[in-house]
Amino acid sequence: MSNAASSSDKSPSFENTWGSSASSGYCSGEETDPEFEQFFTARTSFFPKTKKPDLIVKKDEQTECGKQEFTSAAIQQKVKEYNSQINSNLFMNVNKDSSYTGFIKVQFKLARPVSVPPPKKGGHDAGGRKSGGVKRRTSFYLPKDASKHLHISSRTSSREVIEALLKKFTVVDNPAKFALFERSERHEQVYVRKLSDNERPLRLRLSTGPNEKVLSFVLKENETGEVNWHAFSFPELKNFVRMLQREEEEHVKQIVQRYALARTKLQETLAGSTPG
Repeated sequence: MSNAASSSDKSPSFENTWGSSASSGYCSGEETDPEFEQFFTARTSFFPKTKKPDLIVKKDEQTECGKQEFTSAAIQQKVKEYNSQINSNLFMNVNKDSSYTGFIKVQFKLARPVSVPPPKKGGHDAGGRKSGGVKRRTSFYLPKDASKHLHISSRTSSREVIEALLKKFTVVDNPAKFALFERSERHEQVYVRKLSDNERPLRLRLSTGPNEKVLSFVLKENETGEVNWHAFSFPELKNFVRMLQREEEEHVKQIVQRYALARTKLQETLAGSTPG
């Protein structure tokens, strides 16, 4: 990586490193809607399956470590040590003003779909219809094992990282709907902490080293309690209802099949048994 990248402290660059590609699902929407929405799902469920929650930590040694201010000599030494521990070209570089640039990897763990503008082809949408001033968007689920490497500066804040990610993928959702978290594994426990808007992820990366188990970054919904359904548009809500109806129908079908199979096995057992 050349030092030319270090001149853009406020404009992060990006490297495409998707962990997987989004799989196509179903879409829905009507022409009568004031806002035409297409929903593609890469998952079978709108709501995440119940699992053991991560342990949330509000404050720990990593937080204090990331807030430490290092001298120019200390930064040079820590960057040298950091670069000696990685086997790729994702090195860090120190600038003349003692700031530094490098890469962070962000994993996507979003439970709800994101919205992007539809492709523009001569004023027509993907179906060949003219837009005619109608606001159109496409919403889809991102694969939960997807990840992205960002080239940022030590001055880049967590909020700027989120905004840069959304801009890269032309996501039109409000950045306030998302939050950046740090994740670590210690003593067979998983610790997750929500980063504040003004924290500097690259400083945390340098302070803890390149080990992903010691520290990794995750983009998730900015949960403040229950889902605020009023934040979604009417077409989005209609599509959520459709998705839930299909999941309910599928779940009922599975239950009926399960009991039908159990009834058949029970009848076969009764038919082959001798009274007494």
